[in-house]
Amino acid sequence: MSGFVVKRFPQDRYSAVFNPNSGVFARIEDAGAPEPFWAQHGPELLDVSITNWCDKGCHFCYRKSDQEGDHISVEDYIEVMRQARDMHVFQVALGGGNPNQHPDFPEILRLTREDFGIVPNYTTNGRGLTDQVLATTAKHCGAVAVSAYAPYEETAEAVDRLRAAGVSTNLHFILTSRSVETAIEWLHNPPPFLKRANAIVFLNYKPVGRFSDPKLLLNRSPRVAEFFRLATAGKQSFRIGFDTCTITGLVRLGSASDVSLEGCDAGRFSLFVSEKMEVYPCSFMVEAGYKGIPLKGSSLREIWQNHPSFQGIRTKHAAKGCADCTTPGHCLSGCPLFPEMNLCPSKCTTQSATCKT
Repeated sequence: MSGFVVKRFPQDRYSAVFNPNSGVFARIEDAGAPEPFWAQHGPELLDVSITNWCDKGCHFCYRKSDQEGDHISVEDYIEVMRQARDMHVFQVALGGGNPNQHPDFPEILRLTREDFGIVPNYTTNGRGLTDQVLATTAKHCGAVAVSAYAPYEETAEAVDRLRAAGVSTNLHFILTSRSVETAIEWLHNPPPFLKRANAIVFLNYKPVGRFSDPKLLLNRSPRVAEFFRLATAGKQSFRIGFDTCTITGLVRLGSASDVSLEGCDAGRFSLFVSEKMEVYPCSFMVEAGYKGIPLKGSSLREIWQNHPSFQGIRTKHAAKGCADCTTPGHCLSGCPLFPEMNLCPSKCTTQSATCKT
């Protein structure tokens, strides 16, 4: 187990094994214990928006980020990390906006890893990757994801710059009813920059943000089943991953091994902190009209364990889908916030009265 960090959580009856250098992570249940449903001790992953500033203005941005966006202060971020360390958080996903354009970004990366022993990762649109940002990223980050935006010139350039700096670099590709055509084409004929990346991670489109359009929902495409068959067949020469919001498609339409399947972890193993120091089970709740929980005057531990918003989303997860669901153990009802984006070919996709979400 050289290089691994092992933490046992008796109250949850499992141990967590994490390699901060490779990113390998696993939960190992105690003998005779069931797979943990949620981590009472605290989240394993923290999703933190350190800025809502961005100069790209993408029409589909789920946070409506622009050049008026706020930055989190270093002092506030340090307080978040202090509490995260006390809750045994392993990794933090830094988001935005475009996080690497936060004015104190190199310092944020440094203190996350050196002062608190937490591995930082981030997603970038490819802009603002200065020499200082690249050097600090290579020294402190676990991995970086580059968002794939047509026409993909900036995407390819960002992948190449990060890889040249020695950074493990993934691609994030948003699946919509339209972009799935490109995804299928890439699965057959990957562009050169995809082959240079560590992996491509497919993200299910969420109907929230600057341009929320039901016609863009992935389940509106007649090629959904074809995509999941191709993506899980294991025939590509590059690595493929998925966000947990694709779980219903993976379970019902794909051929991935059961051991690789994970239901939505919002409120179970992860939480989100906004640049305004407000806490949510999931980052997509911000622009969907949900009220954030002020961190100041409370604590991450108290919010995690006892706040009704977190208890409520865990209750929805525990409902385990529709009455006709054949795979409730994996799906955990799919998305409890936006069930209209679920991908299972059942009554759930039409929001029938049997749906418990």
